Amino acid sequence: MSQLKRYYYLIHMQFLGFRFHGFQKQPDVKTVQGLIEKTLKFVLGKNKAKVLGAGRTDARVSANVFPMELFLYDEIADFNQFMLDFNHNLPNDIKALSIKEVDEKFNVINDSKVKEYLYFFSYGSKFHPFAAPIITCFYENLDLELMQKGAKLFQGKHWFKHYCTKPSEFANYNREILVSEIVENDIYSANFFPEKSYVYRIKSRGFLRNQVRLIMGTLFRLGKGEINIDFIQKSLVEHSIEKPLPFVAPASGLLLNDVTYK
Repeated sequence: MSQLKRYYYLIHMQFLGFRFHGFQKQPDVKTVQGLIEKTLKFVLGKNKAKVLGAGRTDARVSANVFPMELFLYDEIADFNQFMLDFNHNLPNDIKALSIKEVDEKFNVINDSKVKEYLYFFSYGSKFHPFAAPIITCFYENLDLELMQKGAKLFQGKHWFKHYCTKPSEFANYNREILVSEIVENDIYSANFFPEKSYVYRIKSRGFLRNQVRLIMGTLFRLGKGEINIDFIQKSLVEHSIEKPLPFVAPASGLLLNDVTYK
């Protein structure tokens, strides 16, 4: 009996993560993957579809670009019609951006790629609730200039075990951060946004569990005056501090902005 031919597609998705328990499908909770698969089943009918995301996202984390691999046993004949049908049936907080065919050698998880995360925040006073899905509010006044100096310390090759929740003895904690900076937010705007907001931008070929949120939590503590620059420098050296870092920044300010493959 001949084996059925398989077709492989790379789809870039976009979603607001505020009402979801992350991308990856989980039992008894609402996830982005769960709704995508439900929509694909409706759009494709009998065509059995398997979906694999480029990684996991935490609950409430959003994505501007999220690569997803789609495996099918029937070819998609008309990409334009498929995208129209797919987007028409997806909920309004999930959108398909593009689709292209790839071969069986492509692996959306393991192929070499660079990820860019953005963390949006403001500080000093509570802002309009409509901004909550996108921007985290830190109520304390922060030393932004000091936080900008601290952000630069994470750039380069360092030991990041302290910036990982539930670390494993087998994981590789020597990682390289390609970009780490805090700048004013000129990416997203709305009349209900705070007058000034900021974005922490970080790029790397791979991230540990909660790494970006732990870095942002540490920068927040630096801006509050709870720690100093020396503490951050020590935290990036093996066996230099004993206690786990105490603050993981809220997830709702975090956005997976881009994933680029070689």
